[in-house]
Amino acid sequence: MKDIINIKKLIHDYQKYNEDGKVESTYRAVDEVSLDVQPGQFIAILGHNGSGKSTLAKHLNAILLPTEGTVYVDGKDTRDEEKIKEIRQTAGMVFQNPDNQIIGTVVDEDVAFGPENMGVPSEEIEKRVEEGLKTVEMWEYRSHSPNKLSGGQKQRVAIAGVVAMHPKCIVLDEPTAMLDPVGRKEVIQAAWKLNKEEHVTIILITHYMEEVTSADQVIVMDQGKVLMQGTPKEVFSRVEELKEHRLDVPQVTMLAHELRKSGLNIPEGILTREELIEELVKLKTTADAEGGAICP
Repeated sequence: MKDIINIKKLIHDYQKYNEDGKVESTYRAVDEVSLDVQPGQFIAILGHNGSGKSTLAKHLNAILLPTEGTVYVDGKDTRDEEKIKEIRQTAGMVFQNPDNQIIGTVVDEDVAFGPENMGVPSEEIEKRVEEGLKTVEMWEYRSHSPNKLSGGQKQRVAIAGVVAMHPKCIVLDEPTAMLDPVGRKEVIQAAWKLNKEEHVTIILITHYMEEVTSADQVIVMDQGKVLMQGTPKEVFSRVEELKEHRLDVPQVTMLAHELRKSGLNIPEGILTREELIEELVKLKTTADAEGGAICP
């Protein structure tokens, strides 16, 4: 199966110039990152501020171009200027602040903006607007002003606008960073629905660990490099190493880790409340059968 995203030894340097237009300093934001993403995957990229994850995200939509290395989106080199339009239609982008993405005065007009720019016929645009808004459960708000929506609703409208362009991949660059817990849940549920029902490849950039426990792959970045890569269970089993790099783990994973340190025979990599309860019930059942206690 051909990769939807193929990155080889990507380097991105930001340069600061002095008043004479000469390079004063260089900061390496992404340092030899390689990554392959297959169609239909849900990929999560984690890291604290300054880790390089948002810079990486902007390469997936050709907003930024490599200083060194290569980025291919659906087989197209992001350095190829003639392919930029196709690349941006293939990999849609949703940013952190929904207010910076919504330009229409009415919700359905805003969602129609992308397809209109692509030259999609009017009848087809109407279908795509309905499809996009229904996918994120915002159809009933189609005639509303975006200014009267909540943060989570605005972000879902932004996602609908990308969906209406029929991308194969959607890159969400910290889409829940400015939202309250309800808004975060709405947006993440919309992303999962697109992935599972529409088979859209999702690349989620976030620092909320609980949002990624069901992802196919988790990539952890630090200082521009890939620090860890694997399934959520594999990555979040490395609690102490993540803590050393000032990174969190899901709360239930941390609780299970602390219980394990206290002597309970609980496996590493617990990701959900249900998993933890199941392990505790097993311990209780075994202890009752042996006439002992859960703790040694």
